[in-house]
Amino acid sequence: MRTAERKRPRRTRERILETSLALFNASGAPHVTTADIADEMNISPGNLYYHFSNKDEIVLELYVAYEARVLPLYADPRGRSLGVEDLWLWLHVQHEAMWEYRFLYRDLTELTSRDRRLRTRVAALIRKGATTVVEWCREMAETGTMRISAREIEALADNVMLIAAYWPAYDRNRRATLDDAPDPGRAAYQVLSLFGPYFADEARTHLDRLSAAYL
Repeated sequence: MRTAERKRPRRTRERILETSLALFNASGAPHVTTADIADEMNISPGNLYYHFSNKDEIVLELYVAYEARVLPLYADPRGRSLGVEDLWLWLHVQHEAMWEYRFLYRDLTELTSRDRRLRTRVAALIRKGATTVVEWCREMAETGTMRISAREIEALADNVMLIAAYWPAYDRNRRATLDDAPDPGRAAYQVLSLFGPYFADEARTHLDRLSAAYL
C-alpha cells in the first residue's frame, strides 16, 4: 500500500504535464489556465497545485523535457565526416522535437518575458545551437562540402536559429485554417535551403535531389 501511495503523486504529475502539453499545443499556453488543465484531467485545482504552484512551473518543466530532447543534437560535431544527408537528418530530428513542444515557440516572447528562468535557459540553448551550426559548417568547409567564409558561417548560424525559433508561429499563421494539416518537415527544408548557396557542386546536386524528393 505504501508503494502505491508513493507512486501515485508521480503518475499524477506526469499526467498533468502530458495534459498541459496537449492543451498548450492546441490552444497556446497563454490561453490555457490551470483550471482548464484540472478540468481536462477531472481533478480538483487543489490536486494540481499540490504538484505545481502555478502555470509557469508547468511551462518550465515542459521546457526542461524539451531541452533534454535536443541537447544531444548539439554535441560537438568536430572530427566527423559530415555531408548533406547528415545535415538533413540532424535538422529533421531537431524539428520533430520542436514540433512535439511547439507551444514553446509559438509564444516564445511572451513565455520568456514571464519567467526569467525560462528566458535564461532558452537563451543558452539558442547560443549552443548556433555554436553547433558553426562547427558543422567549419567541418564541411574543411572537407570541401561547403565553400563559405568565417563571417558567412556566423551569419548563417544566426539565420538557422532564427528560422528554427520562429517557424512554429509562422507555420500556424500561414495556414488558411487551423484545420489544415501542419507540415513540420517544411521547417527542416527551409533551414536546409539556407545552406544551398554555400554547398560545393556535388553537395549542391545532392541537395537538389533531396529537395525534389521532399517536395
